[in-house]
Amino acid sequence: MADLTFEPEIEVLSAADGVRRRYWSDDDKLRIVEESFLGHRQASATARRHGVSRSLLTTWRRQYREGELGGVGPAFTPLALAAEPRGAAAEGSHSPVSQGTMEIVLVNGRRLVVPVDVVPETLARLLPVVDGP
Repeated sequence: MADLTFEPEIEVLSAADGVRRRYWSDDDKLRIVEESFLGHRQASATARRHGVSRSLLTTWRRQYREGELGGVGPAFTPLALAAEPRGAAAEGSHSPVSQGTMEIVLVNGRRLVVPVDVVPETLARLLPVVDGP
């Protein structure tokens, strides 16, 4: 007579066998986030390229924008004031600006030209919009 007893095979998994979480240094996070801001729709492709989930990269990008990533806080940029805007002398006419203009070049390469007498609160609302991804 045949032995019809069922003996399931049991496999014991331990924590040492599994893949542990990866640790990303702040420098690596910053490099990956800055790469994701280049070009149009690069976040998903960057996440795949580095083996990071899209949601984790989104979290890092938010932290980067809010200055929480890697202890990066507000940064100061050198400012140079010119008597007249670039190209105004070549055009031969002056624009109707009260005291002059100030050109702010952001880290992402975008430029913002505002009057010198701009209200600081207005500038504080404009910069995050222009500096965003």
